[in-house]
Amino acid sequence: MSKKKITVIVVVVLLLVAAAGGGAWYLLRGGVGGAGNGDKVYVEQVSALMNQSSGVQNRFTGLVEPQKSWDVKKDPEKSIKEVFVKEGDTVEEGTPLFEYDMSELQDQIASDKLELEGIQNEIEDSYQQIENLKSERAAASQDMKFQYTTEIQSTEMSIKRSQYEKESKEAEIARKEESLNHAVVASEIAGVVKSITENGSDPYTGEELPYMTVLAVGDYRVKGTINEQNIWSLSEGMQVIVRSRIDEEQTWAGTITEIDTKNQVKDNSNVYYSDSGSAETASKYPFYIEMESVEGLILGQHVLIEMNEGQTEEKEGIWLYESYIVTEEEGGSYVWADNGKDRIEKRTVELGEYDAEQGMYQITSGLSEDDYITFPMAALYEGVVTVRDASEVDYESPMYSEEGSEGDDGLMQDGMQQGGEEGTMPEGSEMPEGGVMPEGGEMPEGGSEDLMLDDGSTDGMDSETSDGSGDDAGDDSGDGGKALEDLGSEAGREMEPEVSE
Repeated sequence: MSKKKITVIVVVVLLLVAAAGGGAWYLLRGGVGGAGNGDKVYVEQVSALMNQSSGVQNRFTGLVEPQKSWDVKKDPEKSIKEVFVKEGDTVEEGTPLFEYDMSELQDQIASDKLELEGIQNEIEDSYQQIENLKSERAAASQDMKFQYTTEIQSTEMSIKRSQYEKESKEAEIARKEESLNHAVVASEIAGVVKSITENGSDPYTGEELPYMTVLAVGDYRVKGTINEQNIWSLSEGMQVIVRSRIDEEQTWAGTITEIDTKNQVKDNSNVYYSDSGSAETASKYPFYIEMESVEGLILGQHVLIEMNEGQTEEKEGIWLYESYIVTEEEGGSYVWADNGKDRIEKRTVELGEYDAEQGMYQITSGLSEDDYITFPMAALYEGVVTVRDASEVDYESPMYSEEGSEGDDGLMQDGMQQGGEEGTMPEGSEMPEGGVMPEGGEMPEGGSEDLMLDDGSTDGMDSETSDGSGDDAGDDSGDGGKALEDLGSEAGREMEPEVSE
């Protein structure tokens, strides 16, 4: 038999072995799409993923309040005679709010004036007494003069004390008369009566409360509350989004203008649980937001506050979070997408702009909003069955098991090329051990000495054997195993021609 015939036979045998190896690999992989081993992957529609948040947003509670408010403190020494307004009333500057009962104060003033008159009389009597003592001292003997002088000095001291009492009483009367002139308390600002508190203190915290609070009309601000564990995450000048608690699609933009760490908020919700499970008390502090627009906000409305990371901006086209996109080392990017036949495939996509704050890429081609994709996994491979219901996924299947993720049991690890055209070796895979076709796919003229093994050496196959079959076509330790070796050998014997002498 000529060397050329033997070469053709060897090539045919190698191709049969390669095809058998590829088929065995495909069967070990679970058949078509991994259906045989139960691998399934959950896919979501691109349009739904575009509307999802990038992660957990820290949210804080807030209250819409006016830029200015006026707290009216009640005089503890007075009682209220009449209140002219009620909660929710709109008032102007100068509008009477309430009136103190001044009848007792008027009686006090009358009594104080009587006391003042008595003090004045005492002073006048003391001056007259001093004049008399001076006259008597002039006529007294030298021995008695010292006694008169001492008595005169004592009376002068009494006058000074009386004069001090007189001045104090006059000041007290003036203060009470001033209060009498302000029996009616009028509003200092135009606004709305927010609250009227009869008790004067919070029944839970004991904190002193204003008797009446008037909120100014005009532009609003939002007052938020944050605890000491999270206060580090805020800073003045930070952009925020204020969101309605009723309709989360309704939002307003604002800027943090003040974080008040000097005035602690007192309430009964300052309790959190530590890692040990014990209840701890956390301090809370207010922060204030200046709004870009207050249209649609209601005074006293409760809202939610979150950091502005661009989540409310409407983007044109398709934008995906970068975690769904795989960028290859040699360039190019792809996503794992449903191929339209309930099987997963690598779908090449072209990337546009990148939003660093959101961690999103614009997809300019390769994907539509109607497509379904999944999150990349280390053991994911093309052909896996796709499902729209996450409950259908068996997370104990080989792909999700430890073996599947490490590429054991014949499964290819992530990064290796899988699949391939029907009837060919999977792309990127190797010939079974024993031979690799040289570049060009043809055996060079000259026989088996030019057939390279995967370790770079050449096979010294003897083409002049008596049975015409030559040496075994490679080692039988390749991926096909013993079964593939037997298959290749049998194929070689069937194709063996007569040996020419």
